[in-house]
Amino acid sequence: MSSNQYDVVVLGAGASGLMTAYMAAQRGRKVVVLEKANKVGKKILMSGGGKCNFTNLYVEHENFISHNPHFVISALTRYTHWDFLGLVCEHGIAYEERKHGQLFTLNGAKEILAMLLAECEKTGLVEIKTGAEVKAVNAVADQGFQVATSIGYFECESVVVATGGLSIPTLGGSGIGYEIAKKFGHHLYATRAGLVPFTFSDGFKEVTTRLSGNAVDATLSNELNSFTEALLFTHRGLSGPSSLQLSNYWQAGQSFKINFLPYVDVLEIFKSKKASQPKILLRTLMVEHLPKSVVLELQNLIWLESAEISLGNISDEKLEQIAARLQAFEVKPSGTEGYRTAEVTLGGVDTTEVSSKTMESKKQKGLYFVGEVLDVSGHLGGFNFQWAWSSAHAASQYV
Repeated sequence: MSSNQYDVVVLGAGASGLMTAYMAAQRGRKVVVLEKANKVGKKILMSGGGKCNFTNLYVEHENFISHNPHFVISALTRYTHWDFLGLVCEHGIAYEERKHGQLFTLNGAKEILAMLLAECEKTGLVEIKTGAEVKAVNAVADQGFQVATSIGYFECESVVVATGGLSIPTLGGSGIGYEIAKKFGHHLYATRAGLVPFTFSDGFKEVTTRLSGNAVDATLSNELNSFTEALLFTHRGLSGPSSLQLSNYWQAGQSFKINFLPYVDVLEIFKSKKASQPKILLRTLMVEHLPKSVVLELQNLIWLESAEISLGNISDEKLEQIAARLQAFEVKPSGTEGYRTAEVTLGGVDTTEVSSKTMESKKQKGLYFVGEVLDVSGHLGGFNFQWAWSSAHAASQYV
C-alpha cells in the first residue's frame, strides 16, 4: 500500500471518530483519522464543565430524539453503557455517579481522550492527522473512495463520517458531514441548535438579568415534554438543565410554562397558612421555599396588588389564581443562544437511509455515518456520548 492508501478514512477526531478508529483497527484495518482542527477531541475536553459526563446508567431509546425513534435501539443494545464503563475501569479512570444516573470523571475529561488515543496507539494501525480540512469525498469506480483534503489526497475502501454537528463552531463544528451526505443522495432533516439556553427580548429579560446567577428547581413544560431540574437565570434569559432539555422540544414563536415549586401543592400551603398564620405576608411565606430575590421578582409579576395585604385578607379565589400562576407561569422566549453555546445539533442525516446494524449508507456502499451527524440527539446527561460510542462500535465492525 502506498502511504496515502488506507482501509478506512475517518473524518473527525471527536468521540465517535476516535472510537470507530481504534475498534476498526482492532480488526486489523489500517485507519487514518482526519481532523480539521489543530487538536483532537476538543469537544470531549470541554464537556461536562471539563469533567466529561461520559455515559448514563439508565440508557433507553426514549432518551433520544429522532424522526426515526427506533433506529438507535440496535446499536445501543450491542454496545451498552456497561461496555464503555468496562473500558473506563480497564484504564483506571476514577468516576462518580451524579443524579439521574449521570457518570462523570473525577479527574477531568482529558482522561477519556487519553484513553481513546491510547487505544488507537495500541493497535499500531491508526494514524491521526490534524489541520486536515476535507474538501471533497469522491467514489472511485470499484476502488472505494478518494478523499481530498488541505494536506493531500487519501484513498480508502471505507469512509466514516464522524464530523459532528454545527454546535460550538469554535471547537471545530462544521457542516461538511451534511454536505457529504447530500452529495451521495441522502435526505437531511433541517438542523437547529439543541440543549441550548433560551433568550428573551420582552420585559421578562429584565427579570432574568436582575436574577442572573440565581438557580431554583423548577419544572419547564410544553405540550411535548416536561423536565424538572435546576433552572438558572442569566443575563440573556434562562439556562440550567431544565431549560437545555426543553429547548430540544421547543420551536421559535412558542411559549412554555414554568412551575417554580414543583414539589409542593402551593394552594394547599396557602390555605393552611391562612388558617394558622393569617397575618403573614405572601412574600414572607414564599421565602421559606424560594430565594428572596426570586420571590420579590415573582411578587412584582404575579401578586403586586396583594403585596402588602396579609394572607388572611386575600380571598380564596385570589389565592387560587396566584398559586396557579406560580405553578404554571407562561413565558415566551425570543429565541435561543444558537449554535454558539448549543451542546448538540438537532436534525441531520435521515436514518431511514442508513443501516441501524452497520451505520452504512443505503445509498453508497462503503460510506458510514456515526455520532451527531445523524438525525439522533440525546437528552442531557451522557446520552450523546453513549450514542457516539454505540454508533461507532456498530460501524467499526463492518468498515
